Amino acid sequence: MPHVFLPERDDLSLEARVLWDARVANDGEITNMKRTLLHAPVAYDALMTWFPLRDALLPRIGERGVIVFSHAISTTNDCLLCSLYFRRTLLARGEDPEARYDLNAEEADLAEFGRSLAADGRASDELTGRLRERYGEDGLVELVAFAGLMAATNLVNTALGIDLDSELLALHTAGVRE
Repeated sequence: MPHVFLPERDDLSLEARVLWDARVANDGEITNMKRTLLHAPVAYDALMTWFPLRDALLPRIGERGVIVFSHAISTTNDCLLCSLYFRRTLLARGEDPEARYDLNAEEADLAEFGRSLAADGRASDELTGRLRERYGEDGLVELVAFAGLMAATNLVNTALGIDLDSELLALHTAGVRE
């Protein structure tokens, strides 16, 4: 059950409506999480830095790497909304999430790193060293910062009880869990 109402565009301040319009122009839609965040535009702005950080990671780890990393964090944080979001992303890529996607060594490290950060706020020195070797110190910092934003997103969704968007609800209703 949501702890704050899901606003319509007209319920929001002028500043929030401008942000709404920009998101719709960019994505063609606005999710329930983003709509909820627009109650507080500064909170919205803070969590939307997820996108430029993701874009910085794409050349390093690729789109699938971002999905694997994000999904690992979201499932460890037990965030149903984000877990389903990334499963839907896998389905859209033609992958079968029910069969548990096959991970190469790099993706397995990303998944383990994501789970470790989400569970304990740290990973083993060996794993962290492998990632620093693979992506450089700047890449490692980007990964950890991205994990922090992903965890913050999970927290907002879970703590505020944000309703699943219709496509995610359909996955959940079909019995898809994470």
